Amino acid sequence: MAQEAQEVGIDEKIDKVFGDLTGWFVNFIFYQIPFSENIKIYWVLFPLILGAGFFTFYFKFINFTGVVTAIKVVMGKYEDIEKYGAKELYGEDGIAAGVDMNKVESLDKHLADNQDEIVVDGDIIDTIRDESSNGEVSHFQALTAALSATVGLGNIAGVAVAVSIGGAGATFWMIVAGLLGMASKFVECTLGVKYRDVGPDGTIFGGPMYYLNKGLKNKTLGKVLAGAFAIMCIGGSFGGGNMFQVNQAVQLFENMTGGTESFLYGYRWAFGVVMAILVGIVIIGGIKSIAKVTDKIVPFMVVIYVGASLFVLVARYDMIGWAFGQIFEGAFAPVGIVGGAVGVMIQGFRRAAFSNEAGVGSASIAHSAVRTKYPASEGLVALLEPFIDTVVVCTMTALVLIITGNVDPSNASLNDADAILLTSGAFESVISWFPYVLTVAVVLFAFSTQISWSYYGYQAWAYLFGRTKRTEYTYKIIFCLFVIVGASASLGSVIGFSDAMIFGMMVPNMVGIVILAPKVKAELKKYMGAIKLKAKAITED
Repeated sequence: MAQEAQEVGIDEKIDKVFGDLTGWFVNFIFYQIPFSENIKIYWVLFPLILGAGFFTFYFKFINFTGVVTAIKVVMGKYEDIEKYGAKELYGEDGIAAGVDMNKVESLDKHLADNQDEIVVDGDIIDTIRDESSNGEVSHFQALTAALSATVGLGNIAGVAVAVSIGGAGATFWMIVAGLLGMASKFVECTLGVKYRDVGPDGTIFGGPMYYLNKGLKNKTLGKVLAGAFAIMCIGGSFGGGNMFQVNQAVQLFENMTGGTESFLYGYRWAFGVVMAILVGIVIIGGIKSIAKVTDKIVPFMVVIYVGASLFVLVARYDMIGWAFGQIFEGAFAPVGIVGGAVGVMIQGFRRAAFSNEAGVGSASIAHSAVRTKYPASEGLVALLEPFIDTVVVCTMTALVLIITGNVDPSNASLNDADAILLTSGAFESVISWFPYVLTVAVVLFAFSTQISWSYYGYQAWAYLFGRTKRTEYTYKIIFCLFVIVGASASLGSVIGFSDAMIFGMMVPNMVGIVILAPKVKAELKKYMGAIKLKAKAITED
């Protein structure tokens, strides 16, 4: 017991030192602007909400009108459209729906003659080769790789925190945030493909680092924003995308197997070693290996979790109408909730932003590796993520919590670590054996999030330190070591810092994607033009 107390003391000391060193950054990112005695709003929510609202109107409600097309793309309905992407479409009715292969053939000559940015018919010449490349993963694999980083503990624990603090009404604002976030995801993932790079070995990589650097006309601004994003992305990958995930997984596993009587108690590091080995095996193979794992795990996880939620809702079907009534009533006329309606809205938007990462830019890193010549096609696929993550999965969790009576102001002080147990208890009240299944799901959620965030972090690492085998394995070894640390350490300040890093990624990203929105509109015009020409060709045949 003395040894355990000493270990806890060491954890607490490390946590305090880390908090003292990084507290200024956390306080800056999560600074709350006071609007009244009871209402304080995180400043970082403003660019997220305003940006998403701007994109929704600028792209004529693409988050609603583009859903059907997005589903068709994921299902492979437009795979053959690539063959219409060369000379047949270039310039047709003013729609450049593909890449002129003559420009690709003369690329090296252009670059040799002029080292500065060259623009040909509105295309930046150093991205033409990228747009015409085959890519590394399918639309579905890119979607699941990105979803694996967002669908996870935020949907389980984060929702419990939101409804505990903001009441049932927070669910309504989470849904609104998810719908608005679909437009932000469309923009950033379209840009991720448009400005991606191809390595000498054919490896494709992209993300905010590249579209901020290559896309913005002000090169100094682009480099500064890209560098800031990369630094925060690395920090986020080690913390929120790694240590927090394994820490929550091991806590739920330990609780399921007996708490302080568990065989794992005092040996959490062993759980971390196993997870580190499994993560290492997958991430060594890069995005192809990651995509092969996530395109199997993610659908399985979502089906299990949503299936269990539906089981609870069917079992308590007589309360569903009442639950939705609580959600709508609480959204606009909350009773006894700190901050009133605005406070409820803040909780909903904050938790949705943490969950689906729309506007953060992280997902565009995974989507950049897709096989397509049309950047907008992947942007459309990406807009499905906030819908699945927030509108579907988060809403399911909230309904289960409301129906089982777990929306209680007494839980308002819950942190994410305790909230995951609250959600587990809510399911257990209806499905006695489900905590065992939920534990397996949480471990898989954590695992899939880790492998996807390892890819995000490595791409940012490579942008800063170069793309060599030494830098690659250095990052991946450090990442796996952090898995072990995350499983065994007390992470209060570490998680606060890593969450701030992830939210901090949004600032340079949102500045860039607002400026580059016209480029995205042009890409959407190209892709929709290609779809129309395909339909015309089929009709004529």
